[in-house]
Amino acid sequence: MREEVIDSRQLLAFKALAETGSFTQAAKRLHLTQSAVSHSIKALEDDLGCSLISRLGRKIHLTQSGEIFLTSAERMVRQMQNVRSEIEGLGKWGVGRLRIGAGTTACQYILPTVIREFRETFPDCRLSVNPDDAKELFELLRANEIDLALTLEPDLQDDISAQIVFTDALKFAVSPMHAWAGRNVAPADEIAGQNYVTYSKRSLTFERVRRYFRADGRDLANVIELGSMEAIKELVKIGIGVGVLAPWVARKECADRTLHMLEMGRKPLKRNWGVCYMKGRKLSLMEETFIGLCESVCESLGD
Repeated sequence: MREEVIDSRQLLAFKALAETGSFTQAAKRLHLTQSAVSHSIKALEDDLGCSLISRLGRKIHLTQSGEIFLTSAERMVRQMQNVRSEIEGLGKWGVGRLRIGAGTTACQYILPTVIREFRETFPDCRLSVNPDDAKELFELLRANEIDLALTLEPDLQDDISAQIVFTDALKFAVSPMHAWAGRNVAPADEIAGQNYVTYSKRSLTFERVRRYFRADGRDLANVIELGSMEAIKELVKIGIGVGVLAPWVARKECADRTLHMLEMGRKPLKRNWGVCYMKGRKLSLMEETFIGLCESVCESLGD
């Protein structure tokens, strides 16, 4: 298969000739000489290896090949015009795209407010959201499939920068019927023997929880993994196990006393949440605005 592409000037000359039926009118439309249009059509026919037009006196008619080619020519011209309009539009205020990645918890509790406020400032921005775990989001950043990722700050990623928007601290969550429900701090000697309901073991949160307890010589052996924070809370409520949550995802449950939260140990387990992007990349005004809105919305979520 030949790899040469069709010359856009020849394409426009053929389209103008097909629509006007006249070399003279086609030349006027394109602000060219009649000879230049004739040369473009001849070069196009030589390139395609077929006749596109036939002449009957002064009239120009399309051959069967010409009729087929005209359909494609019209489509190609529209596509070129659309690309030009899209690129020119990027220079206008608030026109463009922003591709966001975020974990499911951020999608549920943080992004709705951020997106609503972002839309008020940039109503013409094409905004898309890709929900996924942190590790997958970092790969999407590297593949240039998203622009920003609202997630936990990565561990020692040389190619990814993170602008911290808030810091939280994880706690244990238990049913009001649980033996720990009256405590402020979990008893250290009972931690290893509990059943736990947590987010995926592949997540950064679980890795940091495991690292936190292993530093004290303990581990979470009996674990039920779930991909939904709402599902985790529901299982904890009915006493299936102990949850590991940030207080801001369980405010309602703590207020209505269907969950009780307590410290996991004498030293808190803190997490930094950030908006991540590829290191060294200059952020656009829309991206900077999105990060600023995340900081504003998350002010009440920190420790």
